[in-house]
Amino acid sequence: MTTVAANTWIQVPTSSVSAALRLFTFPYAGGSAAAYRRWNKALPLTVAVCPILLPGREARLGEAAFSNVVPLVEALLPAIAPHLDKSFAFFGHSMGALVAFELARKLRQEYKVLPECLFVSAREAPGFALTQPPLCQMPDDEFIRALSRFNGVEQGALQHPELMKLMLPTLRADFAVHERYQYLEGSPLECPITVFGGLQDTATDAEGLNAWRDHTSASFARKMFPGDHFFINSPSSFFLNALSQELQRIIAAVRRQQAS
Repeated sequence: MTTVAANTWIQVPTSSVSAALRLFTFPYAGGSAAAYRRWNKALPLTVAVCPILLPGREARLGEAAFSNVVPLVEALLPAIAPHLDKSFAFFGHSMGALVAFELARKLRQEYKVLPECLFVSAREAPGFALTQPPLCQMPDDEFIRALSRFNGVEQGALQHPELMKLMLPTLRADFAVHERYQYLEGSPLECPITVFGGLQDTATDAEGLNAWRDHTSASFARKMFPGDHFFINSPSSFFLNALSQELQRIIAAVRRQQAS
């Protein structure tokens, strides 16, 4: 993917210059920017998908992954700020939902800006107790067995000890971000929040998804789709079609506001 303004944190497509909206996407635990690259072809041409590339994976494999969301957001803030010169939205899946949420709060605090919409997926709301036992401190063998239950982890990688040895520090750090997160009370965001969930996701509590409603003073919606915790990777088009409709609605609203 051709990019502009080299940035180790964000892969910004050249289409971003003329796009009506930039969609910044935040990975799940163990995930990378690769999970979202195909979205540029699936979503409207007026949307530029800008995957966030965190340390510890792909081109940043040699960098230590963050194990706490606070320093992660502080490091990401100056990298994303130059790309907020036009309308934008955030999408975060599982761990990525926390990063997107805390970054939105930090942007409000430091720059007085917010995304047009915060899209969160497959993660209980901040402040809601997780229903799954923590994994990040398990012994290696138990940790790898637990990972095998998640379709988001490449099953081929699980069969290669050397590759898993390379990936384990990043995976543990990512799960620590997710499992050790401590919500600090704050006023609700003034942007809409839309939460997505998988109907067969046993790792996420439906009540926890609904609790995102408490984190916005604007509109809230919850949309459910066939699939497990990683329903966003399903070959079916249901999820991406729904996301496309949401993004088109946002772009139409932005254009009306600009014209008024």
